[in-house]
Amino acid sequence: MKVLTQFERKPLLFADPEFIISCTDPALFKSSFKEMEAALSQGYYLAGFLSYEAGYYFEEKLYQDKQYDFPLIYLGAYKHLRKDKIIQTSPGYRLENLRLNITPEQYSLNINTIRDYIAKGDVYQITYCLKLLFDFYGDPLALYYQLLREQPVPYPAYIQTDEFQVLSLSPELFIKKNSSHLVTKPMKGTWPRGNSIFSDFIAPLRLKYDRKNRAENVMIADLLRNDLGRLGANIKAPTLFEVARYKTLCQMTSTVTAKVKEDISIYKLFSAIFPSGSVTGAPKIRAMGIINELEKDQRKIYTGAIGFITPDKDMFFNIPIRTLLIKGKSAEMGIGGGIVWDSTPAGEWNEGLLKAKFLTDLAKMPFSS
Repeated sequence: MKVLTQFERKPLLFADPEFIISCTDPALFKSSFKEMEAALSQGYYLAGFLSYEAGYYFEEKLYQDKQYDFPLIYLGAYKHLRKDKIIQTSPGYRLENLRLNITPEQYSLNINTIRDYIAKGDVYQITYCLKLLFDFYGDPLALYYQLLREQPVPYPAYIQTDEFQVLSLSPELFIKKNSSHLVTKPMKGTWPRGNSIFSDFIAPLRLKYDRKNRAENVMIADLLRNDLGRLGANIKAPTLFEVARYKTLCQMTSTVTAKVKEDISIYKLFSAIFPSGSVTGAPKIRAMGIINELEKDQRKIYTGAIGFITPDKDMFFNIPIRTLLIKGKSAEMGIGGGIVWDSTPAGEWNEGLLKAKFLTDLAKMPFSS
């Protein structure tokens, strides 16, 4: 198992783990965190991921007694890390047979079902996801580097195992902990790039001051403030409505910070904030129940967390959006959007296609290298 993180342009490579902490059985979920604590106390670095479905097992109301074929937790334990990004790659890859896992008609029904829940006051927002499925041929690492060249992002990561590869081109920070300082940057709000110099110049401003997107963003920032309030003190939101421009779109984030105990337990920390409210909706527990009811497939790595924990419990995790999971020739990528009362099925469908454009554009090439 190899884990390459390139967060904030500081590459770290974790290779050749001493052992792997993996959990597919909910009955072993809590004991996996005890294994993490033991590994950290012995001086190991932990690097890997938590799947979105791990979030069900921090909350009794969401518990599902089932076995998973994809890990809820998958972390390598490493004695050392390397400050480089050296992994051998082979030239070339090809994407074929791209399709969505849901029809526009079923998608429309589900969006309207969510709006009904909002109208009844069950939730204020739901982050609803579908999946892009495709066949993959070639070297996943070559595709990862190509995607990163085409659309640089602040929190990319690559995971290579014997069974699957994860290519994360994530623009979103889940959590960064340095000593007692905790920061998270929930992302909500999307706007297309302009098709002229002027429209492209004002696109970030249109997003920043768009009423619907601001309402979505501040709702999730408030949720994160509440989550962090369960962990520590001095909760602040130093910046709101920051807009970043990417190759195909603009996106908006806010920043929330807190002070926590330096040696806070890993289980306590993740149980309070995982998964991020930006990928569930609000209120979080009810939103996750509706997501489980409506989404056709398990999210797996998508909207979970990828990153690492140091022996002194500093940590750095992204939220794996814009993230591909490749297993043999079968590949998938989740696509999500925040649904509020003002949302329309057509508008959300088109926003999802826009978010996938960084990948679907490459699929038009006959063979890429």
